[in-house]
Amino acid sequence: MEEQYRISDPRVLKAVAHPLRVRLLGLLRMDGPATASELARKVGESSGSTSYHLRELFKFGFVEEDDEQRDGRERRWRSRHRYTSWNAAEMAATPEGREAVHIMHLRQIELVGRVLERFDLDEWPREWVDVAGMSDHLRTLPPAALREFHEGAARLLDELTDRYQGHPDARTVHVWLGAAPRPEDL
Repeated sequence: MEEQYRISDPRVLKAVAHPLRVRLLGLLRMDGPATASELARKVGESSGSTSYHLRELFKFGFVEEDDEQRDGRERRWRSRHRYTSWNAAEMAATPEGREAVHIMHLRQIELVGRVLERFDLDEWPREWVDVAGMSDHLRTLPPAALREFHEGAARLLDELTDRYQGHPDARTVHVWLGAAPRPEDL
């Protein structure tokens, strides 16, 4: 699996921004190869629907058939990349690009909501409850400082991932990092 898929075409970003496609791609990245039927059961859709959306993801280069794990008659699909990235400033050069980035931001927010909605505090030990969740910081920063923050956080996350690889208490966690200028009317 390649590390990242860097998108520069707004049409490709819009293709993956479909709510079901985002979920299917996320499941393939996190859980590994699966058939359309297996994914349909996980997301509560028909296998015909998941099959169609997997073919669309294939058409745009997000997934591929997993020939190593064929499942009889049904195709097994796997993600081609660990994550997807794009340059929002480049995308914002066209109305179609701005729309694609906006839609993708909404999909990311939906994921955050789904994950936190399903995080049941009663099901996790205190150690996890103490460190899980979100915080909201308001700071006055120029764009250069925000870029430095994002890059530093990414380096720290990579360092911690390497340091704690194989730790018995380690679990797959969602880590979100987001920032946007505060609207004057908020």
